[in-house]
This record gives sequence, C-alpha cells and structure tokens, in this order.
Amino acid sequence: MRNSSFFKIYVAFSIVYLIILLSGYERFDLFLKPILVPIIGFGTYFYRKFPTQNILLAALALSWLGDVILLFTDLGEIYFILGLVFFLTAHIVYCVLFNKQKRIRKKQNKPLFIFGSVLIAFYLIGMVSVLMPHLGELEIPVSIYASIISIMLLFAFNGFLVWEKPGNQLVFLGAIFFIISDSILAVNKFYAPIPKSSFFIMLTYLLAQYLIVVGTLKLNPKKEQQVV
Repeated sequence: MRNSSFFKIYVAFSIVYLIILLSGYERFDLFLKPILVPIIGFGTYFYRKFPTQNILLAALALSWLGDVILLFTDLGEIYFILGLVFFLTAHIVYCVLFNKQKRIRKKQNKPLFIFGSVLIAFYLIGMVSVLMPHLGELEIPVSIYASIISIMLLFAFNGFLVWEKPGNQLVFLGAIFFIISDSILAVNKFYAPIPKSSFFIMLTYLLAQYLIVVGTLKLNPKKEQQVV
C-alpha cells in the first residue's frame, strides 16, 4: 500500500497515547488526541484515488472536529453538544460511504440481515431505555445520536453481507467498536462512572477508525497494490 508509513505512525502514536491514558495523565489529551485522526487521514489522502475517497476523508474530518471540541467539555455543556453534532454528522457520512461501496453479491442473506437488524434494534432500545431517566434536557439529542449510530452499524452489517472479504469484516468490526466506544462514553457520562473510561473509550474509538479506514481501502484495491 502506498504511504503505509502513515498507518504505522498512527498505530505507534495510538499505543503511546493509550499508555499515557492508562497511566492517568489525561491532561495530555490536549496535545496528543488532536493529531491522531489527521495521521490516518493523511494515509487515506495519499492512497491512490478511489471513488469514495473524499467521502471517507469528510467522515474523518468531522470526527477530528468532534475530537477537538470534546476536549473542552469541562468549560460547558455546549461543547459536549457541539461534539455530539459533529460526530452525528460523521456517522451520517459513514452511512453514505458504506452505501456507495462496491458489492460482490447482488442479493444479501435476508434471514441473517433481519436477525442482525433485530439485534441492533434491541441495542438501540436497551441503550436509550437505560439512559433516558438520566438525560434531562439531552433526551432528544442523545436519542437521535443513538439512532444514527445504530443506522450506521446497520449499513456496515449490510456491507458485511454483500462486500468482498476481508474489507467487509474490517469495516463491520470497526463499526462495532465505534458503537462500543460511544456506549462507554454515554454510560460513563449519564449513568454511572466507569473506571479508566477515557482509556476504554479511546481504545475502541482508535480501533474503530483504523478498521473502517483500512477496511474501506481494502474494498477499493488495485491488483498490484495491497493494503496493510
């Protein structure tokens, strides 16, 4: 893969960042967190051109804006809401990205798709039900956000059924990690504190972005090039 060094740098910086979080030095967020997604964004940008490249870059850019704004949540609730808006928009863009990937199977496995859809619906209903009594004025925004990320997961699951391997597996796994990251954040903020929550939120988030990006690149291969 062209410019795979960006992805290696992303992995290396992510490991360092996670070790720092695990050690309790969360104040370094301000310096390290904003550089992570741009690194993998550069890897995407300098990869050869493919039809959905700009859509993927837009999703990463929106995620980065959400990352940066959430660094200032201690200054006021408005920063949490703005971060939520940027990530919500990023998830919508991810839905568009997944919908535009090339299919190798014209028909999906309908029973399996229905089963997966029911599980995702159970997640959505369960998460909203648990959080709702604790959301206050954020009931509607958080409910909308939970619905959008569930739809994003549904698009990824549909892709899992119709895209080529291993890209389909990587993207779907990345979407699952995104759901886990957002769920940990929501439970920690609104329901009950989770020990080392920042570490687990960022571990699953960084994995999610990496897997979605690499999976998408694998779905857009060139015979003489391979994604690493």
